Amino acid sequence: MSRSRKSIRQCGRDGGSGIGGIAASDEGLPEIGVVTKLRSKPHQFYSRILPRKSEGMPISPVKMLAGREGNYSGRSRFTSADRCHLSSRYLPVNGPSVIDRMTSCAYVSQFSADGTLFVAGFQDSDIKIYNVDNGWKVKKNIRARSLRWTITDTSLSPDQRFLVYSSMSPIVHIVNIGSAMTESVANVTEIHEGLDFSGHDDDEEDDYSFGIFSVKFSTDGRELVAASSDDSIYVYDLAANKLNVRIPAHRSDVNAVCFADEAGHVLYSGSDDHLCKVWDRRCLGTRGIESGVLTGHLEGITFIDSHGDGHYLISNGKDQAIKLWDIRKMSSNARSNISIAPPRHIEWDYRWMEYPSHLRNRKHPNDLSVCTYRGHRVLRTLIRCYFSPSYSTGQKYIYTGSADAHIYIYDMVSGAQVARLEYHDQIVRDCSWHPFDPMIGSSSWDGVIASWELKRN
Repeated sequence: MSRSRKSIRQCGRDGGSGIGGIAASDEGLPEIGVVTKLRSKPHQFYSRILPRKSEGMPISPVKMLAGREGNYSGRSRFTSADRCHLSSRYLPVNGPSVIDRMTSCAYVSQFSADGTLFVAGFQDSDIKIYNVDNGWKVKKNIRARSLRWTITDTSLSPDQRFLVYSSMSPIVHIVNIGSAMTESVANVTEIHEGLDFSGHDDDEEDDYSFGIFSVKFSTDGRELVAASSDDSIYVYDLAANKLNVRIPAHRSDVNAVCFADEAGHVLYSGSDDHLCKVWDRRCLGTRGIESGVLTGHLEGITFIDSHGDGHYLISNGKDQAIKLWDIRKMSSNARSNISIAPPRHIEWDYRWMEYPSHLRNRKHPNDLSVCTYRGHRVLRTLIRCYFSPSYSTGQKYIYTGSADAHIYIYDMVSGAQVARLEYHDQIVRDCSWHPFDPMIGSSSWDGVIASWELKRN
């Protein structure tokens, strides 16, 4: 088994360089660092009764198991922090096992909330849903309707009865995945209902007036939120079967959007205009007035993921960096922040060019991020990044795909690279950490869906 014994340290103001280098203010880090530590700190009785050589060293699994059996904590079981203390030390870096091999680029891969299903979307219009608990057997093979370019995103409803998928079109399709039929061919074997995010009838405007890069269910399953190529965020009311609101959110493509927490009132968005924005729907209206702006990226943002606490999020950027944000540090004036940003390198295009080496050390003069993580590569496609699961790791890590065909795992607090998973031959656009088990599923442009787990003796 591979374990991480990296010590926790705060991010420096000047940061490091190369892999795992950090460059940002460390002002906001102690709070999230303390929270993360508490989530994975064993019960105090273990520390008192089972002495260690150093306070910074973890308690061995053998000693913790002995302590649990001896009821040292008085609980006769592990607390959630005890569990995270053990499981977060063992990363799913071994293997991988090849789950599937397609002749088309894989763009999307995600575990369901309970970990029983794994969804993978491919460029040739296939979406496969695997039953993880049944040996990764294909539960549903969906052939998408009206595909343009590729499957850009998928999302499972909270009750896991429905799946929505998007493409470079304003039409999002919804599929009932609970039916007994394995092969789901759009409007041949099953109905794939089209949800029109354009807000008008199909005959009024071209179906491809804009595309959707990201789509997510709300936690109650009543709404969808989408990020689009027409610089906007859309909210669709599923109960009323109509578009609820269009927010003219950014000055360029909106590549990512997500809910801040389970309440669903606050949204985060990331765009090619280099900005992350925060939106409070309770005081939004239709004028597109954001609650705040987060500046720091020097190139477009490819993806964002919420910590789930309503305070923190991470973003992946074409400036080859992941940034950690605290929305309590956000600015209320986007225009002034843009005006003092360094000029964009116009000649560089991430879709077919390497990132210029002389640009790697540039810094935004008004960088509001808490911490920055470097080492992976963000090129050619909208590569995604995530917080590791709360249940098994206490969200101790940040992980991402990469254009160099690897998966990178960073310690969120120290910024250190703790693992690099090597197997794929082409870009890893998406990957997903199982919500409960030590397992990572990855999807690559080489067409391979792979599963990384702990080494089995």
